[in-house]
Amino acid sequence: MLTETQRNRLLQIARQAIEEYLSSGKIKEFRENDPFLLEEKGAFVTLRKAGELRGCIGNIIGRGPLYLTVRDMSIESAFRDPRFNPLAADELKEVDIEISVLSKPEREFNPENIIIGKHGVIVKKGFNSGVFLPQVADETGWSREEFLSCLCSHKAGLPKDAWKDKNTELYTFTAEVFGEK
Repeated sequence: MLTETQRNRLLQIARQAIEEYLSSGKIKEFRENDPFLLEEKGAFVTLRKAGELRGCIGNIIGRGPLYLTVRDMSIESAFRDPRFNPLAADELKEVDIEISVLSKPEREFNPENIIIGKHGVIVKKGFNSGVFLPQVADETGWSREEFLSCLCSHKAGLPKDAWKDKNTELYTFTAEVFGEK
C-alpha cells in the first residue's frame, strides 16, 4: 500500500512530466529517495478528459524504478497512445490523471479463481496477448466470462472463447489505483 505522500508524489511526477514534455519536448529529470518509489514495479497511467478515456499506456512488469515508470508512461499516455491524437497544451488543464501501480503477475490455471474488480488479467496465446486492468470490469459491469471474452477478442485478437483453451495462458495481478479526482 502506498502512503498518501507517495501517491501525491507520483501524481505530481506524472503531471510535471507531461507539462515539461508539452513545453520543451524534453523528458523531465526527477530525483527520488523514497525506497518504495525506487522499487521496480509495473504501472499504468490513464488520462481522462470530461470522464472519457484520453490515453492509457503502461508496463505490466517494472523496467526500472516506479517513479520513472510513472514519468515515462505519463508521456506515453499523453503523446503516444495510438488511439488518440497527441495531447495539446490547451487540453492539459482538462485532463485528470489516474495511476495504477501493479503487483507482479502470477500464472492462473483456473479462470474461476479470477475475481472481477480485484484482478487484472493478461491473456497470451502464441504471439497474441492482451491485458485488462482490474477496474475495466467495474467500469463496464461485465461478468467474468464477458471480461475474459472481451479481453481475448478485443485486446488480444484471439477468438472470444480462447481463454477456455488449455494452451492459452492467463496471468492475474492486482493494482492500487488512485488519481487526482
